[in-house]
Amino acid sequence: MRETDVLGEEAVTPSAVPAASVAADDASARGLPRFWPILLLGAAVVPGGVIFAAGRWADAPALQAWRTVCLAVTVQALPFLLLGTALSGAINAFVPARVFSRVLPKRPVLAVPVAGVAGVVLPGCECASVPVANSLINRGVTPAAAFAFLLSAPAVNPVVLTATAIAFPGKPAMVLARLLASLATAAVMGWLWLFLGREKWLRPTVRHTGHQPGHNRWTEFRRGFQHDFLHAGGFLVLGAMAAATFNVTVPRTVLDTFSGSPWLSVLFLAALAVLLAVCSEADAFVAASLTGFSPLARLTFMVVGPMVDLKLIALQTGTFGRAFAVRFSTATMVVAVLCSALVGGFLL
Repeated sequence: MRETDVLGEEAVTPSAVPAASVAADDASARGLPRFWPILLLGAAVVPGGVIFAAGRWADAPALQAWRTVCLAVTVQALPFLLLGTALSGAINAFVPARVFSRVLPKRPVLAVPVAGVAGVVLPGCECASVPVANSLINRGVTPAAAFAFLLSAPAVNPVVLTATAIAFPGKPAMVLARLLASLATAAVMGWLWLFLGREKWLRPTVRHTGHQPGHNRWTEFRRGFQHDFLHAGGFLVLGAMAAATFNVTVPRTVLDTFSGSPWLSVLFLAALAVLLAVCSEADAFVAASLTGFSPLARLTFMVVGPMVDLKLIALQTGTFGRAFAVRFSTATMVVAVLCSALVGGFLL
């Protein structure tokens, strides 16, 4: 019996499936709602609408400031996102899977700190680490080790540490405190995922991994790079727009209110790091400019920022799904603040 008779309707050919339906199904597979294009459009329009609707902010200078901050965050992060997606594509196309099994220890408990220390080899920000971590998972690396790398790479690479030393001249303790607190946070989060994480929370981006027989490696690299860059770039822009909205709408007097209390200032700068979404190569200079806050609070700003910020949460949501991003970012925030307080309390 023909399939059309069983179904009672004309069989649907692949060419007859609307592109929008395919995109929606692909989005659902990644943990996104089927109406995600509408959400993206709304996210692009709403922040600007807020500026127009808020009376005192509905003038040309406020709009210009919003546009400037949004573009600055995007342009600042884009080269490192480009670097990360290129590295992700290269890993997928050119690096055999056996390499990772040889480099990392067999036991996941030991693989986590090794992966965290390995973060020093990638001179990029958090935008670069997300696609690379996704590629590592697709190549068979345990998610706990990949997430330790995701958190440590933006915070302990030589570029960031050098920038921190320049931003805080004559204060090597600040550089050491940032290094140790960041490594501790990455290791603790990797171990937490190893023992408490659930596979159902994790939905990595689905695409083939490794070299396919009969396929050109450069073609695989190009396709993987194009997929990751376009996918992650959209979420990067959404995070930049949210950060710009915060920068424009929060008055300076609010910032001054929190600088008086030591512990309140720590929590405030931790939250500020999430909202400002400053690239890790530049956040040390922002922290150094916050002279009204304690060294411990500024350390917390630099430890939290590369691990939890709006654009990183957006990138994690698009790559691994909402269930993962909500749990992982919340836990990372708590662990980063605690590690900053412990390390900073001894060194600063």
